Amino acid sequence: MDVYREIINIRTSGETDIVDITDNVRNVVKNSGMHDGIVNVFGVGSTCAISTIEYEPGLKTDFPRFLERIIPKNIEYEHHKRWGDYNGHSHVRATLLKSSLSIPLVNGEPHLGTWQQIVFIELDVRPRTRKIIVTVVGK
Repeated sequence: MDVYREIINIRTSGETDIVDITDNVRNVVKNSGMHDGIVNVFGVGSTCAISTIEYEPGLKTDFPRFLERIIPKNIEYEHHKRWGDYNGHSHVRATLLKSSLSIPLVNGEPHLGTWQQIVFIELDVRPRTRKIIVTVVGK
């Protein structure tokens, strides 16, 4: 079993920016030279998430609306009182969504559905430069 790791850096435009990183992950897999195993994608930070979605304009609009309905930003969070940065909702959203994703590696490709892309979701209230660690484990 071998392990290969690369870091992807991206710039986000701020809260609920959804960035398609599928091609970035595919490039890391290609660089690894592995054909079968697992690809782990990890977003470094407590206000971001990694997931899959059908990356199309309707869902890019629907998903932030969904987040606002289940974890609204304009209510009081204890985090706001402590730090005054008004991103308590960002931390709660990140906890619910999670910061990593594992994908099967089959025949040298991340095994995704036809309409399934790997995305980085910015949950912080401001634009950020983000680090994503992609680890390929396999043979």
